[in-house]
Amino acid sequence: MHDATWWSTWAMPIGAGVCLSAACGFRTFIPLLFLAIASRMGMMSLDAQYAWLASTGALVALASAAVAEVAGYYVPFVDHALDVIATPLAMIAGVLAMFTSIGSGHGMLGWLLAVVLGGGMSGAVQLTTVKARAVSTGITAGLGNPFVATGELVGAIALSALAILVPVLALVIAVILSMVLWRTLRSIGRRSTPSPDTLGDR
Repeated sequence: MHDATWWSTWAMPIGAGVCLSAACGFRTFIPLLFLAIASRMGMMSLDAQYAWLASTGALVALASAAVAEVAGYYVPFVDHALDVIATPLAMIAGVLAMFTSIGSGHGMLGWLLAVVLGGGMSGAVQLTTVKARAVSTGITAGLGNPFVATGELVGAIALSALAILVPVLALVIAVILSMVLWRTLRSIGRRSTPSPDTLGDR
């Protein structure tokens, strides 16, 4: 019984939350829209303080924002401007998605998980997409950017759907994403740390 409670209270919600947070890194509003629709259809229960997500006003606002965001990434130059705005917004959305997924009954630990895992995952994914778009712009003069935008859109939809419809698979994906994120951060840290030989040359 204890194991079952841990599974349903921690493992599954955290797995779904990590997937949703990663999806926020691809597109800020699509995962929140999925959460709102799932709650409205009774597929996912939200704490009372987040019940507003399932309101008609919130659904209309999230749907409008999601459409505008998706369309904007297909417009030259606008996509780069959106990256500047989307990076902090994605991190905020990632925290909200994680905290909404695990619920508010975990106290300070829940907030720490939301900020570290949720915000960290969405921020890391968002920065990766910014880099990919910059590389695409440099190589194809922006002609390849719509393909990058399409890949991001597919990623946002797929991860959001998995988190809500197949939480067991979402947990597996979450573990894989966490490992990839950890290795990426370690790699960045190694590159940013000067080697002893370099310090000696100075």
